[in-house]
Amino acid sequence: MNLKSKFVPAILAAALSLGAAHAQQPIPIKFSHVVAENTPKGKGALKFKELAEQKTGGRVKVDVYPNSSLYKDREEMEALQIGSVHMLAPSVSKFGPLGVRQFEVFDLPYMFPDKATLYSVMDGPIGQGLLKMLEAKGIVGLAYWDNGFKQMSANKPLRSVESFSGLKMRIQSSKVLEGQMKQLGAIPQSMAFSEVYTALQQGVVDGTENPWSNMYTQKMHEVQKHATVSDHGLVAYAVIVNKKWWDGLPPDIHKALQAAMAEATKYERDIAQKENDDAFEKIKAAKTTEIYVLPAAERLVWQKAMLPLHQQYEGVVGKDTIQAIYKTAQDVAKARK
Repeated sequence: MNLKSKFVPAILAAALSLGAAHAQQPIPIKFSHVVAENTPKGKGALKFKELAEQKTGGRVKVDVYPNSSLYKDREEMEALQIGSVHMLAPSVSKFGPLGVRQFEVFDLPYMFPDKATLYSVMDGPIGQGLLKMLEAKGIVGLAYWDNGFKQMSANKPLRSVESFSGLKMRIQSSKVLEGQMKQLGAIPQSMAFSEVYTALQQGVVDGTENPWSNMYTQKMHEVQKHATVSDHGLVAYAVIVNKKWWDGLPPDIHKALQAAMAEATKYERDIAQKENDDAFEKIKAAKTTEIYVLPAAERLVWQKAMLPLHQQYEGVVGKDTIQAIYKTAQDVAKARK
């Protein structure tokens, strides 16, 4: 046997060993979002990471990028579509600019009277039908998360509809939210979430709308003198993945990730209200923001001012969808009695 032939088995064994080691490398999953880690969405993403790695026996490795550290909210959707990131949890308002404007039903003011109605819509035929529409855009929707109801804030008291006249109010990029602010007499200003604190601090905008947890974790309460408990809208998220990447995963990984997502979704929803309640108490304790609780009579005035948007956007989000949500709310209310 010559020297060359003696080394062939060793080289082959080394190559096979290297191939086996390479095959065992965990599947990387990049999960990007734009809020802080200590928000309901941030904690939900970390819970998904924990569960996904656990349920796949380490066959996936989830890297979570919070606080716009990887992509800002105006960039992340394109990044997902081209495969630069695998998972996002954007506000459903982001799907309007993508061309799936039916999701803007979630932006309609006073559309959802309570969380029970919201979750019935999200998890039932209405919500699941909306997620199916994303597939034509190269996106698969896995679940809906939420961050509770939104409150109004500004550097002047917001105690009546007339208070909004002429105020520059930051909104997400949504035609419905644009219409909502115009209905109140305000001037809507669309901008990335990561830019809001500075814009408020510098007076580029006068106010905004957010759940308490976002307001507190982004320190917006430090640059907003007034806030009103209005519960006029909500922040809803959809956890989405790149379709081509998702379809290419092994079936057993699919199953494990779906189970992890189901558990993470329950966890995120369970903590959402508590996180907002805690943030509300912290903002009150900080004494930087005067908080006004909208009385029932004044709330009706706000509702009357904004409800025409439901009819105005029937042609965009679908009259049948709006009617189906009304019916769901009625069914939930009856079941509660």
